[in-house]
Amino acid sequence: MAYVCQLGAGQSVYLENQAAQTVVTLISSGPGQQQQASSSFTTGVWTSPPQVFQTPRGMVLKVTSEQGERMLQIQGSSVSLLGEMPLAADSKALTVQEVPSLPVVPGIQPMEPMAMKPMEPMKPMNLKMGDMEMNMNPMSMQMGNMELRMGSPAAAAKSFCSQCGTSVQPEDRFCSNCGHQL
Repeated sequence: MAYVCQLGAGQSVYLENQAAQTVVTLISSGPGQQQQASSSFTTGVWTSPPQVFQTPRGMVLKVTSEQGERMLQIQGSSVSLLGEMPLAADSKALTVQEVPSLPVVPGIQPMEPMAMKPMEPMKPMNLKMGDMEMNMNPMSMQMGNMELRMGSPAAAAKSFCSQCGTSVQPEDRFCSNCGHQL
């Protein structure tokens, strides 16, 4: 069996003994959200229900097992093992209720590797809409009398004057339109 204790302010602790392990799950809940964190400690098989005490320094969980008494400190969202029960006259025992154990979910098995076949090479793409035409190999686009080419030897040989934008040949030293030195 498992046990739950309300710590207040939307916090509770879920306690369960799984073989020699004590599993402590802190649960914080608020409007529209819930968070939980679990810790596990080797304490042995419980011989009596766990006890929870509120102390000035947080909560203390007392577990009695075949191996003796173990104390666990709960502060905020962390749980740690204590050597002994802290001495405090104003410690208050909290109510611990027995609840059914959560079902154990078997481990998730990893997926088997899938045999993937290599991708096929991309087929040449030719697109024509009205007076616009696009080709992907070599990449070119033509709209009306305007044309753009990339990756073809003819496109690499074409140059333009940096001053006026007129088409010039690679062997030209001056622009034939504006006379700018190339």
